[in-house]
This record gives sequence, structure tokens and C-alpha cells, in this order.
Amino acid sequence: MGAAGTVRELGQGRLMIDLGFRDTEGLIASYLIPGRDGDWTLVETGPSSCREALSEGVARAGVDPQEIRRAFVTHIHLDHAGGLGPVAGAFPRARLFAHRSGLPHLIDPTRLIASARRAWGAQADPLWGPITPVPPNRLEPLDGGETFPVLGGELHVLATPGHATHHLSFFDSARRSMMTGDSAGVLLEGADRSRPALPPPDLDLELLFQSLERMAKLHPQELWYAHFGPNPGGVGALESYRVTIEEWRQVALGAAMTEPEVGAVARALRQHEESRVVSGAGTPATGDRGEMISGYELAAMGLLRYFRTRGLLGERGG
Repeated sequence: MGAAGTVRELGQGRLMIDLGFRDTEGLIASYLIPGRDGDWTLVETGPSSCREALSEGVARAGVDPQEIRRAFVTHIHLDHAGGLGPVAGAFPRARLFAHRSGLPHLIDPTRLIASARRAWGAQADPLWGPITPVPPNRLEPLDGGETFPVLGGELHVLATPGHATHHLSFFDSARRSMMTGDSAGVLLEGADRSRPALPPPDLDLELLFQSLERMAKLHPQELWYAHFGPNPGGVGALESYRVTIEEWRQVALGAAMTEPEVGAVARALRQHEESRVVSGAGTPATGDRGEMISGYELAAMGLLRYFRTRGLLGERGG
């Protein structure tokens, strides 16, 4: 069983909560950032299925739910924002922030639920929990470029599309830390590099690369991953992630040119990563756990759609 609601101190009053997703530690994190006047900011709610772990973590951190005045989500995928509806009730004084284009889907989550069921099948409902509408009067839009005061500095909002059109990242100037959501991939404990997070329906690699450059221009010293935790790699980790994505793109396109099916592309990606382990270039430490967050099939679906929309597969791939 995972240590749901476990709190970790990150320095300068910043805290991380392990949401114990799928009864496993080290998969989904939320971050608490202190304000200047005794208030708190929450970044990432996690899914609705982790709502109790989030509340337990806040309590263990010694934070009064009334003191949480802002809750941000990096994007509206359910592992990041599915818990925003319950958060509205759990933290009654919090203003709730998401990308402007995502707000309609938070107010009416019908399409979010349908998309999750297409991607995850019968697992969707137990994985993500009940997806409840977010009260429209509690929601506020973000476009990127906004700043908010926090203890010792400011929280800067960056538009970082690519993984999704509605993706944002958050830079804490006091810690020089970048909360990346999925914009810099998945880096679980024990992994030697970030695992690409490349899902459908609106994966755009060109925008993703631009977003990595936008984050790098702020010279972050740490990346704080939703999946999972802080990494001191900073700009180097962002540059490395681009190299890994290009590697996966080449492998996936090669497989798709021969057999443009999800299963074939997923197998090619898996074999590629397994060959890194055999050659000593990679580590097997997070294989199964990585699949719990960002599976090869999901990446294959995203890449195939990306290849098709850009006309890269020709007649056979169309």
C-alpha cells in the first residue's frame, strides 16, 4: 500500500504531498506553497480518487483548509485536475485556476469522462473516481503570463502547450523551481531519464519543444514533477527530455511506416526501452510503475494521431 497523504518538505516552507495513487507511493504529487500572509497555494489536485489523500496531506502539513486561497492545475487531464470539483468543497475559500480553454470542460466534464473511458476502458472509473462539475463561480481563467505573490517571491504562469493545448507550468521564483505537470514528462524515483508523456488527442511535438525552450529561459534550478517529485536537473533535464522525445518519435514512426497500429507502435517503444536496459544505458527500476502513469499504448495512440494529422504516414498510415 502507498503512503497516501505523506508530506515532504522541499525548503522555504514549500511542501509536497504524495497522493498514493493506485495505492502506490511516488506516482502523483501535489504541491503546497506558502503565501505572504499566512495563506497557501495548491498546485495540482490529482484525480478525484485521491481526494481523501489530498485532504489528509493538507492536515498532516498543519494547514487549515480555510487557509488555502488558490488551487492551480497544470491541465485538465484527470490525473491532474479530476479532483478540482471535490477541492471546491474541501477548500471553500480557494479560487480555482485552470487554462481558459479548459474551463468549459471542468464546468461540464461530460467530454472529459468520455475521453478517459476511450483511453482507459473499464479501468477509467475506478482509476479516476467520480468526476464532478466545478462550480463556475469558483473558476478563474489563465492564459500564461500571470504572476501571483508567494512567500519570498512570485509564482509565474507559463503557457506550455504540446502535451495538451491547455497545459500550463508554474515557476516559483523564490525556489527557482518549475512545476512542470506533464510538460517535461514523467520522472519516477529510480529512473535515469524522463519518460515521454505523449497522449492523444492534441499532442503537438513542435509546440512541446517550444514549451521546453520557454521553461529553460527562466533557468530553473529544479523541476518539480507531478509524476513525481523534485529533480535538481533543471535546464539540463529539459534539454534531455527533448532528446528522448525525438528518439521515441523516430522509433514510433519507423514502426508505424510498417504497421500503423497502436499495438505495433507500442511494442516498438517497449522494445526500444528494454534494449536500453540490456545495453546498460537505462534502468529497469520504474518499468511497471511508469506504465501505471504513462503507458506505451497511450503514447502510441498520441504519436499515431500526430503522424496522421501531419501526413507523415502516407496512404497506408492514413
